Amino acid sequence: MRTLENAARRWGFYRIAGCDEVGRGCLAGPVVAGVVILDPARHIPGLADSKTITALERERLYALITRKALAWAVAAAQPTEIDELNIHRASLEAMRRAVMSIAPLPDLILVDAFRIPDLLVAQQGVKQGDRKCAAIAAASIVAKVTRDREMLVHHANDPRYGFDHHKGYATAEHLAAVARFGYSALHRRSFKPQTSLFDTMD
Repeated sequence: MRTLENAARRWGFYRIAGCDEVGRGCLAGPVVAGVVILDPARHIPGLADSKTITALERERLYALITRKALAWAVAAAQPTEIDELNIHRASLEAMRRAVMSIAPLPDLILVDAFRIPDLLVAQQGVKQGDRKCAAIAAASIVAKVTRDREMLVHHANDPRYGFDHHKGYATAEHLAAVARFGYSALHRRSFKPQTSLFDTMD
């Protein structure tokens, strides 16, 4: 998975960041972006797309990434902002915030699928980047663990919706709770439940 990073180093880049987001397909909760600059001298085995590994493995890798990376950061766009901007623009804004919170800035950013607007930093969009690039995979794990932990806090504050189980995705359990209790302050008003969302959990 380090092929892209190794190639970029041959081009003269050193601080190479991977960036990804999670939570695009949820009915509730924020979209969270992660950015990670891996240390080429401190290999982390087992990095993979956060959707393909267990929660326990994500927690284990999160601890390794945050300890061994040269730098890392997370940022979020909350439901009200998602409703105001739309989910795509809110996701890009969360990624921009995450990148801008790292100092010094990366030399190059490898982004899962998209390019981030309003960044004066070299960047490259990588299709299926979380499966092809170690730094993007690491960013997806950091973002996923951060978001899941936040949803557990929301569940503790309001257990009616079962956020501890589905983390805000449109599962049958979640839709039944919405039908019973209506939307909470954490729900995105611009999202309408669709059956097609059931299998988009990232």
